[in-house]
Amino acid sequence: MAPRGRTTPPTARGPRLVELDALRFVAAFAVMSFHFMAASKSLWGEFPVTLFPAVSRFTSLGILGVELFFLISGFVILMSVWGHTIGEFAVSRVSRLYPAYWFAVVVIFIMYRFSGVTAFDPKLTTGEYVVNLTMSQGAFGIGHAGGVFWSLWAELRFYVLVAVFSLFGITVRRCLVFMSAWVVLVIAAEVTQNAVLDFLFLPKQAPYFIGGMAFYLIHRFRSGPAWIFVAASYGLSLHTAVRRVGERVDAIGLAHYPAPPEAVIVAITVIFLLMAAVALGWLRWLRWRPLVTVGALTYPLYLLHQTVSAVLIPSYRDEIDPWLLVAITMTVSIALAYLVYRLVDRPGQRWLRAGLGALLGHARPRRGRRPGPDSPDRPPVPAQSHEASVP
Repeated sequence: MAPRGRTTPPTARGPRLVELDALRFVAAFAVMSFHFMAASKSLWGEFPVTLFPAVSRFTSLGILGVELFFLISGFVILMSVWGHTIGEFAVSRVSRLYPAYWFAVVVIFIMYRFSGVTAFDPKLTTGEYVVNLTMSQGAFGIGHAGGVFWSLWAELRFYVLVAVFSLFGITVRRCLVFMSAWVVLVIAAEVTQNAVLDFLFLPKQAPYFIGGMAFYLIHRFRSGPAWIFVAASYGLSLHTAVRRVGERVDAIGLAHYPAPPEAVIVAITVIFLLMAAVALGWLRWLRWRPLVTVGALTYPLYLLHQTVSAVLIPSYRDEIDPWLLVAITMTVSIALAYLVYRLVDRPGQRWLRAGLGALLGHARPRRGRRPGPDSPDRPPVPAQSHEASVP
């Protein structure tokens, strides 16, 4: 471990973690299945699980795809900030999040102002849509333009916590201290139900972020103590996931939302096992290069799939078989996500990264330096593109 006050310099880049791209798409597909086939009575005019009983026990658990996103985010964001300045980290995150997000907000605004679409209408004023462009609408009590945008507000607050932490210099020891303090504060927030602690330390999402960070320490440094935080985050995640899904079951009944606590526990366990497999290198056999693109289109897919369903499903639910309509809606959503990635997201990231880099005097870390004491004889840091974030 590095001495106090020292950070680990960037090391040579290794192969990209393609398995994370695959898991990101799995998470997005789970969320999409949940919204199309389990969650949205307003789309179909009846409870979706009655239309898709054969898969209802699985699609009802698709809500936990967001939890997988948060775990991946903890892993990737710690990897992204390690060895970089706070300015570099900020440029990376802003350029990653905003181009596709701005496009989604504008599309949603146009759709609900100038068409007859009503499903999922957030009923926002023009000014509230403008605030949504900042992604910080949650701080002002303003509704989200898109139903999934709540998770981006959680992500943004996580990025701020990591950025503040990075000011102290990131080492393995300091990561363990940071995660220890965060776990304590999460428990304090849950026990006291204090609004300020809830806002600052995200007790509902923090277990997944902490778990993802711990998995990264295991992946890069084979850190034994990090397993303690995996165990702690797993326990806290079970608590928060069972409660989150349970609230939906209580609202509409188990018959209309077949996701009992034991099924939630199994799903969270599988999610953590998948991330453990990534951390331990058990999924390194995944080398299919198209997975990089699949992972990259996940973000616009996450942002826009509900918008696509709001247009297609109510319009054709009385004319097309539900299974075929879901297949068409998923296909259109994925195709649109690919186009947005190629035509908006990727060029937008390049433009924004270049502009912010010039504005902030952004400079890449120097290469060719010897590895610091935090990483002797360690494997190269996995390569990360600016697309490697979640959702």
